[in-house]
Amino acid sequence: MRIQLNTRLRRVRQIKAQARDRRANTRPTTDRLSFRRSPVIQRQAALSQLLDTDLEPKHAEYRAEMYYRFFDLPGLFARPNIQYILEPGYTRISNAIVLGMRTDISLRGGMNEDATPRRGSMHEVDTIALAASLLFMHGQTTEKTVVAAQQLGRTLGVPVRVLPHWDELVVELDDTTFSEIVPAAPRGVDMGKVLAVQTIVHQVCDGTMSTAAARPALVAAGRMPSVGILRFAVFAAIGAASLGVIFGVYDVASLALIAMSAGAGALVRRWLGKLGGNPFLEPLSAATIAGLIGAVAGRLHLSDAQSLVAFCPCMVLVPGPHILNGAIDLARTRIPLGLARLTYAGLIVLMICTGLLIGTGTAGGALQAGPSAAAPFAADVIAAGCAVASFGTFFSMPWRLLPLPIAVGMLAHAARWALISILSADVPTAAFFACLLVGLIVAPIVDRLRLPFAAVGFSAIVSMMPGFYLFRAASTLLELVTVGPRASAELVPAVVANGVTAFLIILAMTVGLVLPRMLFERFATARQTA
Repeated sequence: MRIQLNTRLRRVRQIKAQARDRRANTRPTTDRLSFRRSPVIQRQAALSQLLDTDLEPKHAEYRAEMYYRFFDLPGLFARPNIQYILEPGYTRISNAIVLGMRTDISLRGGMNEDATPRRGSMHEVDTIALAASLLFMHGQTTEKTVVAAQQLGRTLGVPVRVLPHWDELVVELDDTTFSEIVPAAPRGVDMGKVLAVQTIVHQVCDGTMSTAAARPALVAAGRMPSVGILRFAVFAAIGAASLGVIFGVYDVASLALIAMSAGAGALVRRWLGKLGGNPFLEPLSAATIAGLIGAVAGRLHLSDAQSLVAFCPCMVLVPGPHILNGAIDLARTRIPLGLARLTYAGLIVLMICTGLLIGTGTAGGALQAGPSAAAPFAADVIAAGCAVASFGTFFSMPWRLLPLPIAVGMLAHAARWALISILSADVPTAAFFACLLVGLIVAPIVDRLRLPFAAVGFSAIVSMMPGFYLFRAASTLLELVTVGPRASAELVPAVVANGVTAFLIILAMTVGLVLPRMLFERFATARQTA
């Protein structure tokens, strides 16, 4: 009996000792952990395969144990952010959940125990990352996104640096090697969301909104609906018809065809946008519809302005904000991001031209791209205001703010009309001075209204974009390829002239609009530091 009791007591002591060992092995400390009882080799191999890197022998044991904790202990993995410092001064492994999505495990070196971020600061970093990603994805300039994130970080007591890339934002804590990578691609333009996020950031910085309320408010801002589909389609039709008036289309039948084509393209774009997938399908499909309707109108003699019936609905697809933001990034020496933005915009323009040619070829027609006629002053200015209103709607600008870009756009178009008609200036020169005027007016205003400069600026100058020259060059090039050796000798100079004119207009508009913005930001920064 005594032997059985001693055996049971030894067994209880063994169970308690094993439990203590297990608790000691799973407790995070800043000292080197001992994992003699854990199957290290299997975990080391699994972690090495996950990270796709060779592990140093002296760190293999605790790295393998971290893999075990993250993936085998649901209680720990469910936390919003987990950090363990297992070798002071050498390495840490962090698992961050950003925007509800778990990122890959990252290794950082050179961090000591004093540089470990507070656990509470992780939630603040997530809030900063969320605000920066919302601004970045919805059309705010890169510089304003970085400045807003840094201001929010200083207010929350977590100084950060934001490193923008095309498909992600890297948010780093100052004086540490901690960073969070937020997936974010700047493909959209939504002034309503940018305004809401900027307002939240300013309220937090001013102390009128608590830190705890900031993140739910940012989440709600990110879920704000875009402009309604009916309003989107109606203003697409109005914008395309207004561009038709600017380029000399006055008959009701042609304007009705332009409006119908643009409205149908807008509906298809919204439908494809809800389905998700490749973003280039939307402009390709809308341009194909425009080419089909333009070619059919020409074959049935429904319009005398066949080329403009096809071109004008495609002009509302030109990605102006991406071009402007890309140019600003290049001017600020953010070369990779600027080139990425311009490449994305160039691919959209390529899809528009491709869709236009596909639609025209499918209908068996050929676009006779003749010269455009100059519109009278009153018609030109009023149509420019309507076009600005349509693009402000595309970018989800609130109704109360639409009068600003409309007034600026009408003033700029009046200046352009006067330069061309009265002073006999060429189109690129007139576009440069008109856009310079827009930049001087808009640059100081958008910061007060907390709106993205590129979206507001492009809305005001959209009627000057050289879409007509781009599409005329594409149609002439298609005619040159189709006819082959029998092509007229005038086609090649026409392609070159239209292409060069379009390039010079885009360059002049970009410089004219971006230059005042850069100078204003330089003076504003100097005034703040003074």
